[in-house]
Amino acid sequence: MAVLSDPIADFLTRVKNAGNARNEACSAPYSNIKAEIARILQEEGYIWSFEVKGEGKDKAIYVKTKFTPAGKPVVTDVKRCSKPGRRLYVHSEEIPTVMNGLGISIVSTSTGMMTGAKARKLKIGGELIALVW
Repeated sequence: MAVLSDPIADFLTRVKNAGNARNEACSAPYSNIKAEIARILQEEGYIWSFEVKGEGKDKAIYVKTKFTPAGKPVVTDVKRCSKPGRRLYVHSEEIPTVMNGLGISIVSTSTGMMTGAKARKLKIGGELIALVW
């Protein structure tokens, strides 16, 4: 098995590719950050649900993808902003709006992982993890 240099980008890409391939679900190795990202995606309506299965090294997160009534995937694209080699931190005023409000930004703040809109409302900055639309 290959060693991943950016497991968060891998997780987001798996979710996007599962939708593009019309798969009902996808799985990825578990981490707390991936579970928080999946929770945000579920709350914002980009996926149906997620579930954590297994224990220890075999622990994995299973995501049930969501489609529009026309059959198109809800997650059309993702952009990883902060990368392992270059972290991107933003103030609350600098958090970008994604496609004029049609997408979300995911921000890791001192009070936890949240959407960019919620972070702007609370006036909290942090690490800009990804943009999803």
